[in-house]
Amino acid sequence: MPTTPSAAAGAYTSIANIADNMRNEAGRVADGADKTSFGDVVDAVLSNVAESGAATESKAIDMANGKTDVVDLVTAVAETELAVETLVTVRDRVISAYQEILNMPI
Repeated sequence: MPTTPSAAAGAYTSIANIADNMRNEAGRVADGADKTSFGDVVDAVLSNVAESGAATESKAIDMANGKTDVVDLVTAVAETELAVETLVTVRDRVISAYQEILNMPI
C-alpha cells in the first residue's frame, strides 16, 4: 500500500498537534492557572501512556487484518513514543529533585 505525500503530511501534522497539546498542558500546570496537584499530573501522564499503548495495539491488530493504513499505525506508534518519552522525562526530573533534596544541608 503506497504512502502518499498528503497522508505523510497529515501524520506529521497530527504528531505536531499532540506535542503542542502536551506542551500547552504542561505550561498551564506550571503557570498555576489550574490548581492541580502533582499526583493529578502524574495520574494524567500515566493514563495518557496507557491510552496511547492501547490505541497502538488496536491499530496494529487492524493493520494485521488489513483494516487500517500504514500511516495510521505509524501515527499511533509515534503518539505512544511521545507519551513514553514524556513519562520518562517526568520520572527523571522527580528523581533528580529528590536527590537534590537529600543533598541539602539541614
